[in-house]
Amino acid sequence: MLEPPGKPVSDRTSVELFAGGGGLAMAVHRAGFRPLLVNELVKYACDTLKVNAATPRGEGERIPSAGERWPLVEGDVSRVEFGYLWDGVDLLAGGPPCQPFSLGGVARGDEDRRNMFPEMFRAIRQIQPKAVICENVSGLLRPSFRPYFEYIERELKLPFEEREDGTTWRDHDEVLRARLAEEPSDPKRRYQVITTKVNAADYGVPQVRNRIIMVAFRSDLGVDIGQFREAVRPQYSETALIRSMLDGSYWKRHSDVPDHVRRRVMSRLPAVPPLDDGLRPWRTMRDALKGLDGQPPLPPVPWEWLDRREHNLGGFTDHIGWPNARIYAGHTPNELDRPAKTVKAGVHGVPGGESVVLTDELLPEPLDGSPYLYRHRYMTVRETARVMTFPDQWRLAGPRGEQMRQLGNAVPVALGEFFARAIAGALDEAERLR
Repeated sequence: MLEPPGKPVSDRTSVELFAGGGGLAMAVHRAGFRPLLVNELVKYACDTLKVNAATPRGEGERIPSAGERWPLVEGDVSRVEFGYLWDGVDLLAGGPPCQPFSLGGVARGDEDRRNMFPEMFRAIRQIQPKAVICENVSGLLRPSFRPYFEYIERELKLPFEEREDGTTWRDHDEVLRARLAEEPSDPKRRYQVITTKVNAADYGVPQVRNRIIMVAFRSDLGVDIGQFREAVRPQYSETALIRSMLDGSYWKRHSDVPDHVRRRVMSRLPAVPPLDDGLRPWRTMRDALKGLDGQPPLPPVPWEWLDRREHNLGGFTDHIGWPNARIYAGHTPNELDRPAKTVKAGVHGVPGGESVVLTDELLPEPLDGSPYLYRHRYMTVRETARVMTFPDQWRLAGPRGEQMRQLGNAVPVALGEFFARAIAGALDEAERLR
């Protein structure tokens, strides 16, 4: 089982719901939390968890010892009981599926049954964790969804105020507003909520990925919310990447880049460097393929090996070439000297360009109607895992489409670990001051 890179400050515990291929669960574990339970419904995702870190829990409800593999409960989260974990969990984590709501549907209170936030709130009521982290798409902040999202935030602040059967979400929202205006009778039943809109590239992930991260701390703990907000401020920037290209430090790190590629990239940069913002440069797809944080470089995929076969390229799993890559109008490909585009789950098929990368190799002759002068191919699953900051030893189960689906649905490990470490730090500081 993967071990956290550094010794945690204390023996903190976690529960992971909607675990998928393990991105957030792995991140939380690397931040020093010991998983007491992991839940997932989809078969291939469960297989991935079992291959890497988890073992089916079975019917018995038990607390695993330190060093044990993650206890995995496979199946519908609505059938999982959490009461045996009451008041013994530091962090409840998960990315609850929250399907789009039509404005008309929301106005009528006809929420999509695939919305899993209610199950997250049920788990909170049965566990009473010290902290909660949820990741979701930034589209929930769109004006048409915003009223419902703010209702979700209020539910997270008051998860013990259950919605009565037969009432609309608007009726329940009025109850929550009234309760929030009152002094809490029991601070353990109320949470302080911080919602952060993030671009994963701003946190060291070599991918542009806009999401929201909701963090809640139990009110009785006295966590300094202002200090936590400061702790999760962006660490990387596009400005710093541009400056590193203009001052040559980026190209010194990638000295094997052909001159024609470097000239093309530099031609699009401003003549005058932007002001220094004090942050680190965005990491690019080239950085990811060359290896981040001690990873070895991924070997290039020979053009004659775009044949869907495992050729054991450098001993990396899932580093398999895929044929027939096309770039369609309206779908720009990935470029090596930028963060990758958002990795998508591809429920209806990943469109051309979404998982295509331009290489450094010039075309023998231009393609009719194409503005690109470089050869292109599909990204391998392992390359995609790299831009999701999954470690190379993390194996993904299932056929290629299912592997890509797991990656597209996952939380980038580096992003999740950054927030999980900040949560651990906030809890440690609050306990120190009590």
